[in-house]
Amino acid sequence: MFILIALALYLHSKNALSKESYIHIQKDTFIRLNFHLSQFPRLAYNLTQFGDTLIVISFLTCLLLYVPKIKEPLILASIISAIFSISLKKLFAVPRPPSALDRHDFVIIGKALTGHSSLPSGHTITVFTTLTVLWFVFFPKKITYKIGWSLGLLSIGIIVALTRVAIGAHYPIDVISGGLIGYISGLLGILLGSKVTFLNRLHPQKYHPILLVLCIICSILVLNKIVQEHLIIYNLTLISLAFTLYKLIFTYYVYKRY
Repeated sequence: MFILIALALYLHSKNALSKESYIHIQKDTFIRLNFHLSQFPRLAYNLTQFGDTLIVISFLTCLLLYVPKIKEPLILASIISAIFSISLKKLFAVPRPPSALDRHDFVIIGKALTGHSSLPSGHTITVFTTLTVLWFVFFPKKITYKIGWSLGLLSIGIIVALTRVAIGAHYPIDVISGGLIGYISGLLGILLGSKVTFLNRLHPQKYHPILLVLCIICSILVLNKIVQEHLIIYNLTLISLAFTLYKLIFTYYVYKRY
């Protein structure tokens, strides 16, 4: 919250609280970062998908199956982050780079994202929310592991956030604010998750059918993405979903049989 307030004060000091001035003060920085970060377009485009809610959910289905305690904080944090993302995008309504800048001045990877939903970065919010929950749930006990675990997750979040600039979808401050909001969302989800434990009281097989349906829906959506764009990340996502489906069907079948 302190950093977000400091960021708002910085924008105020630069008279950048209007949409036009907000874009103007970071235009040159955005173009420079976009140029340098887009040197490996295929890699950047694959990595940026880790901020896609569908991809995140698909990869986490296996964790939902094997680590029950992650359910409450993850679900609550995801709801909170979605509320923040949708409401703030509508509140600020900042035009995305392809809608505000000359498209010949910077690199666009993939489909050009237009519209007035640049601030904050939704993909960055999603990835930082998820990483914050994972950071808490799997936090190691040894101090040396704590440092490595924290730096590792932070590095992943920063890399995914930077890909949003690399593909020409967001300005630098969009991803900075998105990371901070995602972190706050994750913390709120963890806090509320410690108070709400009704899902953990359910026998695992009670929610397995729901998880099974979720996996099937995600698989269909991912297959549709594979048809549209042949990305490695989508294939890996489908493999992850297939493994979870196999474990769910096997577990549920054995439970029902015995």
